[in-house]
Amino acid sequence: MRTLTVAQGIFAPGHLGELTKYLPFELVDAVLTETGAVQRRLRVLPSRVGVYFLLALSLFPHLGYAKVWDKLVAGLAGLPVAVPSEKALRDLRRRLGSVPLKALFEVVAGPLAQPRTPGARYRYWRTVAFDGCSSIKVPDAERNRGWFGRARVHLGWAGYPTLRLMALVETGSRGLLGAAFGPKSHGEAHYARQLMHLLGPETLVLADRGFDNGKLLAQFAGTGAQFLVRLTSKRRLPTTQRLPDGSYLSSICSVQVRIIEADVTATCTDGTRMHDGYRLVTTLLDPEQDPSEALVRLYHERWEIESAYYALRHTLMQGRVLRSTDPSGVEQELWAQLTLYQLLRTVMVDAIESVPGTDL
Repeated sequence: MRTLTVAQGIFAPGHLGELTKYLPFELVDAVLTETGAVQRRLRVLPSRVGVYFLLALSLFPHLGYAKVWDKLVAGLAGLPVAVPSEKALRDLRRRLGSVPLKALFEVVAGPLAQPRTPGARYRYWRTVAFDGCSSIKVPDAERNRGWFGRARVHLGWAGYPTLRLMALVETGSRGLLGAAFGPKSHGEAHYARQLMHLLGPETLVLADRGFDNGKLLAQFAGTGAQFLVRLTSKRRLPTTQRLPDGSYLSSICSVQVRIIEADVTATCTDGTRMHDGYRLVTTLLDPEQDPSEALVRLYHERWEIESAYYALRHTLMQGRVLRSTDPSGVEQELWAQLTLYQLLRTVMVDAIESVPGTDL
């Protein structure tokens, strides 16, 4: 027999089953206190319950408010649990706002893999990846259009506005180190700069050719981090020194870099072979310590962030449009989604690391 321990009284719905181990009441209460979001009087639906309800909304994106509430309290049969209306649950969301959910995400965000976990590091650097996602849709409501604008497609206007999400991901665990989002009118570099403080001498940044921006690369290097980034086909850099492995030294915005050119062949399951050329730029300058072949293979770890976005957009959200019809609600909802994603990744990493030597 399994015993379920819950909070007393009206706080009883404040849990998410096994996930509560990774998001305990004390942590939620501390964040609510720090952000000034604790209810001023004891309500039937206090703020702590609101946080767990928002996370439950992210767990069940296909259900309405009342059905999600039923899921949240499903294990509390026999206890005097409130049965709120959908209006009461909407009011709870408005009262809570987005600030505590953002603060909560920033608390749980961070590296998940241990230093010796296979797949989490290249030599002594933790490998991380930057990338943007522009496919998260929000309801086509006036206030959302006012902030996010409307997306033009080849036949006219898209049915829903979309936002731009930028994440910094630990490639080994697919855990989120940080995230920023907003209108697509701002480019990826704008949001990446908001996360620059998360880099440091212990990190190696992987990024695709959308980050081929001299000033941005110089900012990466300015944090003390190393980087390995794919260049666009149009960029041509002067050669200052040829190296024995065929790579060469150059510079970008006064940062000394090494350029690696590679032909990549992919064989599909039906036997079809596809070819492409990669030009990579890196601050790892010594071909003896960091051979070109090893760095070309390492660059493909960048695709871990694509898997992270797939899990968020299609597995968790099931490809659905967000619920919120105003920017404040969108912010709140997306911070809750990101928090839930990080909690689930934490559970997965803990499970994998229970078998020593398993590659994430």
